[in-house]
Amino acid sequence: MSLAEPGPYTGRFAPSPTGPLHAGSLVAALASWLDARAHPGGRWLVRIEDVDTPRCQPGAGEHILAQLAACGLVPDEAPVWQSTRGSSYQQALDRLVQAELAYPCACSRKDIEAALLAAGHQRERHAGLPYPGTCRQGLRGRSPRAWRFATTDYIQKWPPAPVDKAQAAPFLIANGVLHWQDRRLGAQQQDVAQSVGDFVLLRADGLWAYQLAVVVDDGAQAITHVVRGEDLADNTPRQMLLQHALGLPTPQYLHTPLVRGYDGEKLSKQHGAAPLELDDPVAALGQAAAVLGLPPLVHPHNTTPAQALAQWVKAWAALYNRAS
Repeated sequence: MSLAEPGPYTGRFAPSPTGPLHAGSLVAALASWLDARAHPGGRWLVRIEDVDTPRCQPGAGEHILAQLAACGLVPDEAPVWQSTRGSSYQQALDRLVQAELAYPCACSRKDIEAALLAAGHQRERHAGLPYPGTCRQGLRGRSPRAWRFATTDYIQKWPPAPVDKAQAAPFLIANGVLHWQDRRLGAQQQDVAQSVGDFVLLRADGLWAYQLAVVVDDGAQAITHVVRGEDLADNTPRQMLLQHALGLPTPQYLHTPLVRGYDGEKLSKQHGAAPLELDDPVAALGQAAAVLGLPPLVHPHNTTPAQALAQWVKAWAALYNRAS
């Protein structure tokens, strides 16, 4: 399976401004920055993913940028804000609709749960609800609420005629299962049609879904490498399918370890994660580096963020850049 790079290394950190950075998000930020700097000529961008406006906090995006700067993590270009990118998402959806790869859906969450229950599907803890395909053949007189990607049809017809002149996919679909390679986790696979189904592109509340926005923006910014938290690994197959359908290159992926709370749950803003304390940026960076398996600093109290980062770039390159 090829992992060809579509262009010079360009990585990104893409936080959602639902609150300040916490210890878990600093791990992803540090890893993505180190990966960019460990590649000759590598560029590192920041994208504020504020497309889910009801969850975003006023001023949180600016605060996140200030937190990153305090740690020496400064992007090579001005940050992009998803809230300004709606027309690009609409163009992508229009292309998918024209290619018969997206369709309207009238189902509410309650409808989906009822259909799955009637089919004997038992919901697993923390698992999403795979879409049962209720509206795949039409709305049957109901009003549309959302738009979905035709995952099942796309996989069944694999390899399809691309929407645009696309590169050969750097992943494999065999017997309906998508296989790909993660730079840290190794070989990965997911039956997207079975575990997710036809996923949402435009939500019932009129907001753009994460899956479409992130794919369109990664393509627009020519992202070649995505380094992010392990909790997003199961999103990767959906994004790969969208990339292929839209004729966009597929980046290489590396998913970092998660920081967990005392109860074993992923540390997150929704799970009560405390805002990052940056009175001592080197100490905060050191904790994030330890999660990533990087060596501790010899003299942390006499080290600046820039000096600490320079040391960890070499260690990161030794860990992860042998085959990238």
